[in-house]
Amino acid sequence: MNNKELLISAIGAFIAVFVAGFFSNIILQNFNSPLIIASAGASAILMFGLPHALVSRPWNLIVGHTVSAIIGVSCFYLIANTLLATSVAIPLALVGMHLLKCMHPPGGATAVTAIIGGEMIHHLGYAFVIMPIFFNSLILLIVAIAVGSFRDKNPFEDVS
Repeated sequence: MNNKELLISAIGAFIAVFVAGFFSNIILQNFNSPLIIASAGASAILMFGLPHALVSRPWNLIVGHTVSAIIGVSCFYLIANTLLATSVAIPLALVGMHLLKCMHPPGGATAVTAIIGGEMIHHLGYAFVIMPIFFNSLILLIVAIAVGSFRDKNPFEDVS
């Protein structure tokens, strides 16, 4: 990645995380939710810093976070002990992503967030899977695609 591509990627990562966090805060009416953005931040590093890596593929981003969120919420509901719930959620998310061929390491943080994310996250229950997780992943993907098309070509080049 040359300096121009790095700058475009960094700007894209900023825009993606800012927009995802902004809409999450508006929809969830909570302006103090750094844990929601934590896994989105890790995904942004992969999507914009390693755009051609297997873990950065759209399927991996969307399904990896989604399956991990489902597992995290389920572990929260089924296992009363937080340490045990978290310790079970991580390997289950790993296995789930492996079986669905959607390995995306930030999914581990998503599973943990469902368990330790606090009252706001717990109040959402399985809605956490859709908003903010699926919605944030979709925003990251859209911005990554836009940035990728801009980063991989020079729009100011004379094509004649």
